[in-house]
Amino acid sequence: MFIDTHCHLDFPPFMFDMPQTLANAQQAKVKALIVPTISAAHFDRVIDLANQHIAIYAALGLHPIYQHQQHDIDKLEDQLKQQHHRVIAIGEIGLDRWVSMPTIEEQAIFFYAQLALAKKYQLPVILHSRRAHDLLYTALKEARLPQVGVIHGFSGSFEQAMQFIRLGYFIGVGGTITYPRANKTRQAIAKLPLTSLVLETDAPDMPLFGYQGQINRPENIVQIFETLCQLRNEPKETICDQIRLNSKTLFPLLFSS
Repeated sequence: MFIDTHCHLDFPPFMFDMPQTLANAQQAKVKALIVPTISAAHFDRVIDLANQHIAIYAALGLHPIYQHQQHDIDKLEDQLKQQHHRVIAIGEIGLDRWVSMPTIEEQAIFFYAQLALAKKYQLPVILHSRRAHDLLYTALKEARLPQVGVIHGFSGSFEQAMQFIRLGYFIGVGGTITYPRANKTRQAIAKLPLTSLVLETDAPDMPLFGYQGQINRPENIVQIFETLCQLRNEPKETICDQIRLNSKTLFPLLFSS
């Protein structure tokens, strides 16, 4: 049984064929899927998906590479106040130096505001970090969140990952490890504590090696898992059981609703 801790089912093509999307996931033994938002405009859509489908759980957040307004933070808190039983995290939030706009300073305003909400409502965070691990680490160290979170789509070094793990954070393992040239990340994932890893697809983005240019799908988590098993020394059953336990530890509300 797998848990896809990060997939955007509110994006095309999934939103136009949800029954088949979920049937494909179920056939691949994907028991649960967490869908984070990128903007306030997606809040209602993702909450509706989670309310309509038992396998889907929602995360609400403002993605760093998009433009947001202060009232979007207000909308986020309004949703959190309602304590939707299917909303289990705040995300996708973070910092991104790859883009020039919004500036990193503008991103930081919304990032810190959302960390404050995570602390206030005691929810874990789903974190986007691109060329910003140092800034993210400093922010998380200062925030001291009660429910920590996951570094989504991790593609850094062993040392960078261990910094986050020492703070109690989990590392999101996705399609990057299927690329033979991603030596730094593959070597890191091979050595990191198994107790700190969770699986994700980031569907429809982050296509696996050999599928470049194609739509990524939640059922591809099986191939990510198989690659992880090739990189690790533990038995496959041990990896599967521990990854599932990690997901439930990271997201305490998973399966409790």
